[in-house]
Amino acid sequence: MTNIREVLVIGAGPVGMTAALALHSQGIHATIIEAEPEGRERAGSRAIYLHKETLKLLELISPGLGFELADIGIVWPVKKTYYRGEPVYKRVYEPPAPKTIPAFSSLHQHEIEKALFKACQAANVEFVWGEPVKDVVTSNEGVTIETENDVWKAKYVVAADGAHSAVRKSVGIKFEGPRTSDAFVVVDVKEDEENPLPIERTFHYQHPDAGGRNVMYVPFAGGWRIDLQLFEEDDRAFYGSEEGVREWLPKVMDPKYIERISWISTYTFYQVVAESYTDENRRIILAGEAAHLFAPFGARGLNSGVPDAIVGVQGIASALKSETNEEARGAIEAVANERLSAGLYNRECSNLALEHIQGTNEEIKLKREISAFLAPHIPKLGKWLDEGPFGPRSGPPALSTKY
Repeated sequence: MTNIREVLVIGAGPVGMTAALALHSQGIHATIIEAEPEGRERAGSRAIYLHKETLKLLELISPGLGFELADIGIVWPVKKTYYRGEPVYKRVYEPPAPKTIPAFSSLHQHEIEKALFKACQAANVEFVWGEPVKDVVTSNEGVTIETENDVWKAKYVVAADGAHSAVRKSVGIKFEGPRTSDAFVVVDVKEDEENPLPIERTFHYQHPDAGGRNVMYVPFAGGWRIDLQLFEEDDRAFYGSEEGVREWLPKVMDPKYIERISWISTYTFYQVVAESYTDENRRIILAGEAAHLFAPFGARGLNSGVPDAIVGVQGIASALKSETNEEARGAIEAVANERLSAGLYNRECSNLALEHIQGTNEEIKLKREISAFLAPHIPKLGKWLDEGPFGPRSGPPALSTKY
């Protein structure tokens, strides 16, 4: 039997659920097809930082959701930057004003997904679990999706099925861009609630107790994420193993946290963007990691995936109302091109952040050295050191969203 829906969303991660909520806000019934079974475990913090613009977008499509994510996350009041163990920058923030969306919210992706799932349930979003996509075919009339158990047809599809997107591969859209040679170990630890650390985001250039490797500490609700940048000659398997983490973590953090490790992962980052965010028949919109993979500095992954989904759904809503196929194609092309432009810009921002962190560019390396020396006397140089690992803060021009 063939199942027919007006629009299908592939992937029940945060971007897929955002797309479903955006469809609901447009008065379009939303069905999500997910490869994994219901209640699957999703390890690790992964995306832990939601920008204000993202919270506002989520609030727009699901009233109350942006505020809920702000409430269950944390806003760190202090951020610090050190250079070879010496402080070069510190900023203390005013607490968020009551009943306003804060500048950001830092929380575990598992908590983000729980809040999105609850909102989807309230919106009567249909979930179909345990249905891996095998093949996708598009035409001028719509999309046919073959899963392991069934066949589905829809007029339009939002593909939010992750980095290994079966949808993207089926319709022949390729990723373009490099895989970096830089490796990072990412560790989550649970906070000691009886004796917690001060809530501060801290970045260390060339941490003296980590053998000169860069280290970043990001607090989120209930724990900490620690990022360790590895040297090219480092044994990545060892540093990313439990044995390795138990060796280096106590050198850069209170030793009690080695007994509070909840997740370890080693990343070599891709800096890739899909060559197109839609198929040749203009029936599919790619969103999130199905459309792009960035280094995490500046938190441009999920924070661009959310507008991918929302803007993509706006295009689908316009296409469904179009009187001609040409008009419908134009609506999809417009949003796909906008989000492709955003993806290329965000990749460039991530490239700049990586270049700054690596210190292999001699000009940037010299500027870092001089800035660290002069930062106590020229505060804006300390600010530059603090902001460098995260890339430009603004989004590209002429977008309907910030990211």
